[in-house]
Formats: sequence, structure tokens, C-alpha cells
Amino acid sequence: MSIRTEKNGRVFQITFDRPKAKNALDVSMYRAATEALEAAGADPEVRVILFRGEGGAFTAGNDLKDFIDNPPNQLDAPVFQFIRALAKTEKPMVAAVEGVAVGIGTTMLLHCDLVYAKEGTVFMVPFVNLGLVPEAGSSFLLPRRLGHRRAADLLFFGERFGTDRARELGLVTEVLSADEFEARVAERVKTLSEKAPRALLASKALLRGHEREELLRHIEEESSVLASRMSDPEVKEAIAAFYEKRAPKFD
Repeated sequence: MSIRTEKNGRVFQITFDRPKAKNALDVSMYRAATEALEAAGADPEVRVILFRGEGGAFTAGNDLKDFIDNPPNQLDAPVFQFIRALAKTEKPMVAAVEGVAVGIGTTMLLHCDLVYAKEGTVFMVPFVNLGLVPEAGSSFLLPRRLGHRRAADLLFFGERFGTDRARELGLVTEVLSADEFEARVAERVKTLSEKAPRALLASKALLRGHEREELLRHIEEESSVLASRMSDPEVKEAIAAFYEKRAPKFD
């Protein structure tokens, strides 16, 4: 399944563990990640959930071959279940990001409460480039975090950007050098896990609870539109162009 979980004291770590594919996510990984999130949420000993990627990459986003073979054309598709689980998680979520964070590798960070990025990490939300639409509530959250124009700039163009811009946009909490990355993440997560647990839960609810119902409604709308896009010829052309290393022709 290429999802590895481990509980270290009060910290539940979910690791994307498919390094040869830069941890690109397939259907089985989405299912496993959803189950892991739900297990962490139900475990009274867990106070913090930590997302990581194995082998120097966070995740390259959807595995495009699996995406074609198992298209998310129904609202119960595993990717949509994972997105709902992210939005519903009440415990603090932390992401340690390095290498690449593409597609859902970037949009899932909007649901994390703290994001630590290693210098040199590349972010990208290439949905329109693939004939698709934003997911994970990003078309709801990004305009509210960044303003419409900066959100549109990210989502319409789908261009790569680095840690300096991610920090400027407020998408990451800290940018860390390679030398300090591991130690800083470990220290922050440990410190967070030692805080008063009910106070942490209540604080997260106050920070994010006011938008949760609206966010979940928007996720359903996004998911519905994305599912309907799967039969559009634009998607077939965009993915073919990606594999053939050419510009797509949207005539």
C-alpha cells in the first residue's frame, strides 16, 4: 500500500513510502492514508498527527497512470474520502515537507496546522494544466488565505514555486536548511505533543471550526466538478501531452 504508520508516544506519523515514484499516490495509498487518519483521530493516546514522505520527497501528487486506470469519477472515490478525512480531523496535523509537493501534496497542506519545509522544496498545483479543477478545498481555502488574485495566479497557471514564495504566501510555517530540518521538526512535534490536549483541540476548533461546514460543502462541489471532468476530452489531451512531453492542443 506504500503508506507506513508508526506511533511514537503521543505522535502518530503517516509516511508516504513509495520513493521510487517520488511518493506519487495511487488508489490503495489514498485508502490506507484515510484509514490511518481515522485511526489516529480515534486513538485517545494520539495528540499530534505528522505527515512525511520517504526518500527525500513529500509527494509528487496523483500517480497519473493509476489516475487514468482508476479515475475518480464518483464521489466515493478514495481520493475524495481522504480529502474529507483531512477536513474533518480535529487533532493538530503537522507536515514535514521536502523535495516535491505537487497537486494534493500542496493542497493537503492547507488542512495542516503547521508546515515545516526543507529549503529547495518545489510546490505545484497543476490541475488546470491537466484539464482538471482544484481539489481538497483549495478553491475555497486559497482565496480566503491569499486573496482572489494570488489564489488565481497559483491555480490558473499551475507553475512551480519554491520555499521563498511558499513562505511569503503563508503556505509554510518555517523554511529550514537541510542541516536543521530533522531536528527542528522533531523538536516542534514533541513540544506540541506535550501541550494540554483538550486545550489544543479546543484551540484548533476555534481557529478552524467556523469554516468547517462551509468547507465540507465546497469540497463536495469541487469533487463533483472534478469527477465530471474525467470524461472531458481536455483531460485525455492534457495527460497525453504530459507523457509525450509536448504542449497540449486544446482546440
